[in-house]
Amino acid sequence: MINIDIQKALHGSNGEMNLDVNIQIKKGDFIALSGLSGSGKTTLLRILAGLETAKGKIEVEGQTWLDEKISLAPQKREIGFVFQDYALFSNMNVEENLLYVKKDKNLANHLLDITGLSELKKRLPNTLSGGQKQRVSLCRAMMNSPKLLLMDEPLSALDPEMRTKLQNEILTLHKEFGTTTIMVSHDPSEIYRLSNRVIVLNQGKVIDDGKAKKVLLKTQGSAKFSFEGELLEIVKVDVIHIAIISIGQQLVEVVISNDEVKKLKIGQKVNVSTKAFAPTIS
Repeated sequence: MINIDIQKALHGSNGEMNLDVNIQIKKGDFIALSGLSGSGKTTLLRILAGLETAKGKIEVEGQTWLDEKISLAPQKREIGFVFQDYALFSNMNVEENLLYVKKDKNLANHLLDITGLSELKKRLPNTLSGGQKQRVSLCRAMMNSPKLLLMDEPLSALDPEMRTKLQNEILTLHKEFGTTTIMVSHDPSEIYRLSNRVIVLNQGKVIDDGKAKKVLLKTQGSAKFSFEGELLEIVKVDVIHIAIISIGQQLVEVVISNDEVKKLKIGQKVNVSTKAFAPTIS
């Protein structure tokens, strides 16, 4: 069990705010940490890693990592941290990057085998693709069999196909090692596929906490689907108006009324939903 009860004053996206999180996490959970940019997600990870200070208490499997008297050093916290920027040693090959953490060739080879990197273990990082570098970073984070694996949007720079592949490898490693994992993500499909619990932060506070389906499902009443997107353009074609909206990796067109044209502004976030087969925009 991990008990987290921390507070820290921050300068958030809307000015001064207080990061105030009090949660308990079961051993072996896969937690997706979601919320708007500037809500305190990365800061929470850094506090858990010991890279930033905070008031309060952190207790992991009976060991105190933080309280009013103790702030355990990062190297003593038995964590793995996967960053967005890979943070690999450029002068070491793939295998050496792993063995730098722990001199255990059997474990290194096992991790490289799981992630399909065995044939690349003598390659330097600058000869690898982004997806390959992120797999090396993930393997290196697992070399100490961490009690807690922290990941800060590790797949955000990858294309959808590679993201899906790495998501499967992350889940395989999570299950095999029984590691408690906390991952920052904004990708609903990633959150749904990987996590067994989603915690949503807003302005430093937990505003939602539960299963992915409960937290992410946005349809209400008789609506069959609802997606958030950005309004890019409104085009008049003959006597009708068409809104062009960016949703995820694609653009969609929705016919809108004259009243909707007056209310909508280019660049704003909109929800596209449907009841039966009649799309509406709001």
